Amino acid sequence: MALVEKIKANPSLKKIAHWCLIPTNEYRPRLWVKLLLNPFKHKKGKGSKICRRTRIDVLPFNHFELGAYSTIEDFSTVNNGVGDVLIGEKTIIGLGNVVIGPVSIGNNVMLAQNIVISGLNHGYQDVSKPPAEQAVFTQKITICDDVWVGANSVITAGVKIGKHSVIGAGSIVTKDIPEYVVAAGNPARILKKYNFETKIWEKSD
Repeated sequence: MALVEKIKANPSLKKIAHWCLIPTNEYRPRLWVKLLLNPFKHKKGKGSKICRRTRIDVLPFNHFELGAYSTIEDFSTVNNGVGDVLIGEKTIIGLGNVVIGPVSIGNNVMLAQNIVISGLNHGYQDVSKPPAEQAVFTQKITICDDVWVGANSVITAGVKIGKHSVIGAGSIVTKDIPEYVVAAGNPARILKKYNFETKIWEKSD
């Protein structure tokens, strides 16, 4: 059994390893993790940029990748503590975005400002414990190539947004969105679809 598997299988060792990586009651990695482990574990593509005033809370036990010529703007938070965060090429993560894995974002994606994308949910069913002390559940979010998400939107766990679809500002996306549509609202619903025969974006029935 590999060392990592042994640590994961032993609650005491797992607790010690977690403390070594992350300070108590915090979610960001220790400085030595950022400086000594992350540069060798995570991938940052050619020409990509992480702006100075971002919070990159990435840890070595899950993947983080930023594709070539992609940008993560100021005041954004990226966290891979409970799942991989994979960002494609020529993609922009706009000002003040929150991205919590597991999340896969494609190429040429535009995320506007103050968007929350979280593949994490807390349990709440046990009323003898606060939600913060209950188990977490994850479902991967997939945002395909060429998607544009408007400002102040929320993408919930388990959702897939298809290629070249547009999500209107302020939308709450709780279900899969197919490719080549415009969707908006709370919850988001399809407003337009692209007709490849007429080459027109047509209103949905």
